[in-house]
Parts: sequence; structure tokens; C-alpha cells
Amino acid sequence: MNQLLLYSVRYLLAIGLVGAAIVAAPILSSSGSLSSVGLAPASAAEPKLPLKRATNLDRLPTAQLGADEQLWGQSGDRQALLSAIEASLRYLQTPKAVQDYRKYLNGSGQSEQLRQRVQRSLTRFRQLVLSSTSAAELQQAVQQEFAFYQSMGKDQRGTVAFTGYFEPVYRASRVPTKEYRYPLFRLPPNLGQWGKPHPTRLQLEGADGLQSSKGALKGLELVWLRDRLEAFLVQVQGSARLQLTDGSTMTVGYAGKTNYSYSSVGRELVNAGKFKLEELTLPKLIQYFQAYPAEMNVYLPRNRSFVFFRETNGAPATGSLAVPVTAERSIATDKSMFPPGALALIQTEIPFPTATKQLSSQLVSRYVLDQDTGGAIKGAGRVDIFMGTGQLAGDRAGLINSTGQLYYLLLKQ
Repeated sequence: MNQLLLYSVRYLLAIGLVGAAIVAAPILSSSGSLSSVGLAPASAAEPKLPLKRATNLDRLPTAQLGADEQLWGQSGDRQALLSAIEASLRYLQTPKAVQDYRKYLNGSGQSEQLRQRVQRSLTRFRQLVLSSTSAAELQQAVQQEFAFYQSMGKDQRGTVAFTGYFEPVYRASRVPTKEYRYPLFRLPPNLGQWGKPHPTRLQLEGADGLQSSKGALKGLELVWLRDRLEAFLVQVQGSARLQLTDGSTMTVGYAGKTNYSYSSVGRELVNAGKFKLEELTLPKLIQYFQAYPAEMNVYLPRNRSFVFFRETNGAPATGSLAVPVTAERSIATDKSMFPPGALALIQTEIPFPTATKQLSSQLVSRYVLDQDTGGAIKGAGRVDIFMGTGQLAGDRAGLINSTGQLYYLLLKQ
């Protein structure tokens, strides 16, 4: 989106599997004024950062905290983690990072101190990843050199709700045809002059999704998809990789949106009694609309928000920090609450393929980089994990619907 992929009103939020209200915790900033942030202040011995120092690591939810087993072995993704670290380090050296940290700490003079500490922490962590030969060795080094700061979560007790998002791959056409009828749109050049409130989804594309040429979107068509729900889900994910009818591939990314908050279509179906919340999945949602296509005319317009795109010329999916996001190593959080680009540790359940090609959820302790945000990712108790590109990534993202813990790691001072 500039908050690319990643306006992410994302996968499970798109279908309504997660929707609980999350309350940010008011704390004292360095100036003594109240500010809503997602993490509690450190102890008196620590710099005044909006973070809660976690102590007694052996008493944390699992003794395996920080034992990232996926980094080693035949299927190890250590290089993916190193690539994600490099992306954050590039970001942290930019003027954007300086501005983002000032915004994060509400103009506090400590913003530059925190940015530099995050940068030093990533540099040292990269050295440890390169020099360690096992998960246990890395875990021990990290616990010796780094301080852990825990998110207060949605309940002020550290409970964080996790979901997943991905970059979909769909068929599309550069020109409209009888088969390819549902367009994605470029950002209107005069969006800043549109009256407010902006037109709703219903007003922009009609109940059937085919009336856009009659209004403000005429001439802004970027590419056409053959399935209305797929076009809608691209708006949900914020980016896509499109296999075109001429044999080429087109990538699109978030360019902007109207001034409405996202509303979950899945939640609307649950409210209407079509599903119970606990049984709703994306496949079920797709099956429902395949069986009752006219229902899309009723429920899709209830998400009044509308997303615009730009062609990204084959670039990888990019997060709100303007750096690529890495499968299973990048997360999206509320950037008013958590330090952009920072090293984090998540503990939650993630599904993995089994020998029989089924997906089975496993508890993991995983190092990640906080590199994205999303319109539906709000509060101290929400994390969205980027799962990659394509169908398998989407299937796995769709099964992430669990709670866990979120920690940020900074070098001890």
C-alpha cells in the first residue's frame, strides 16, 4: 500500500474469522502526557520506551521461546530471515524511518535513540544468525544479549490474535472480454478533490460490480479478472500476481483507497446466520457465493471501502515500509503501537504441509521482522503473518486463527 499488500484487511479478517474489538493501553510518554500505544513502559532502569520488559525468561509461556527450529535443517529458511533483516536495515537508514519513528513516539526526543537501537540490534542479531550452528545456540546467545519486550495484547495480559495474509495468483486480461469483466482500478488522479465522504463501493461499481464505467472510475481500469470474488479478494489482500491471457505476468500493488474503514463480508454472513463464526473459512465463503452468486450483490457492497492499484512491474510483494515482505518472516502490526522494521519474536500456531499433503498446525517460536501494517490490523493484540505467494500460501494463511504472544528484541544496554 505504500501500505501495500497490506492494507490487509486480510485473509481471515476478510472473511470474518477475527473481529473482536481491541483496546490500546494508555501509558505515560516521556513528556508525561497520555498516549495510546500497544506496549507498556519499560522498568525504571530501561530507557523510556513504549515497551514492557519481559524478565524471567524461563517462566515465559514456553521454555522454547526463541528456539526457532525452522532456521536449520533441509527445509531451513535462514537465508529468508537474513533477507528480511537486510530489508529492515535498508529501511532504517532512510529519511522515512526517521519520520516514522518520530511519529511512533509522538515527536519524542527519544525517537532517534530508539531507531538507532533497533538498527544496532538487527546488525548484531544478523551476526548471531550467521555464526550460530543450531537453534539452541542462537537461542542462548539471544537470551544473553537481548532484552525481550512483550506486547500487552488485547487483554493487557499479552494475548495476541494472529491471522495470515498472502499474495494471490489469479488469471486476468489486459482488455475486457466476455469472460474477463471485473476490473481492478488505478488511483484516481483527482482523488484528493473527491467530496467527502467518498462514494461507497455500491456507488462506484454497482450492486453487480459491473457499473463502474458509468461513474467516477470510467477510464481507470487497470486489468480485468474473470471472477468477481477474486477481484474483491485482491482488494482485500492489497496486491496480486496475475497470469495474463497473452502469456505474460502482471503484478499489482496497493496505490490508495477511499476513506472508509474495511467491513468484513464474512462477519456480515455470520450476522445473517449463514455460518457460525467458528466454522467460517475462505473455502466455505467461496463455496457459498458459488452456490448463491446473487448474494454477492447483497454482501460485497457492505464493505464500503474501495482499493486502487498500480502495476509494480514484477516487484515482490511490498509492505508499508516500502521494502519486500518475506514469507513467514514478515509481520503486519499497528505501526502506531510497535516499532517499524524491528526484530520481533512470535509464539503461535502455524499450519505446515504433512506427508499426506494435509495442513497441520504446529506451535512455533519464530523470529520475524515488523515490516507491514493494514487497515484492519489495529491495536496491541493483532498480528498478521505474511505467508507468501500462491494457493498453498493462501491455504496456510486461511488456517491461521489462533492466539499467542508477541515480543520485541533489543540489545541490552
